[in-house]
Amino acid sequence: MPDTTALPSVLFVCVHNAGRSQMAAAFLTHLAGDRVQVRSAGSAPADTVNPAVVEAMAEAGIDISAEVPKVLTVDAVQASDIVITMGCGDTCPVFPGKRYLDWELPDPAGQGVAAVRPIRDEIEQRIRVLIEEIAPAEQVRRADRRS
Repeated sequence: MPDTTALPSVLFVCVHNAGRSQMAAAFLTHLAGDRVQVRSAGSAPADTVNPAVVEAMAEAGIDISAEVPKVLTVDAVQASDIVITMGCGDTCPVFPGKRYLDWELPDPAGQGVAAVRPIRDEIEQRIRVLIEEIAPAEQVRRADRRS
């Protein structure tokens, strides 16, 4: 079991936690595995994840059908090293010492799967860049050799 205190932690926040933040969290979990702690939340969470988002992610080989939108809490922000907002505006609490990024992405709410695919692909590319920055695979291999 890895030492979770040393892992970078990322919180993805959007308004409904039903689309963009769910896709981002799923990609980060899928691509980085146990090298990163991942959370997602919404400032005004929906009842369910957007079905078109679930379908688009399934096409990418990631099942998020069991995910449930979660409300943004101060504790979630405080527990995260990096907070990535996606259109939640000023509702996200700001704390000193945290790194904040704002990813401007179209909102998939009310869109069909064809409109969600390019958003999904953009999120995947941003996640791959983020992983290389905060938890590159080479860094993990070097750490494994030292232990």
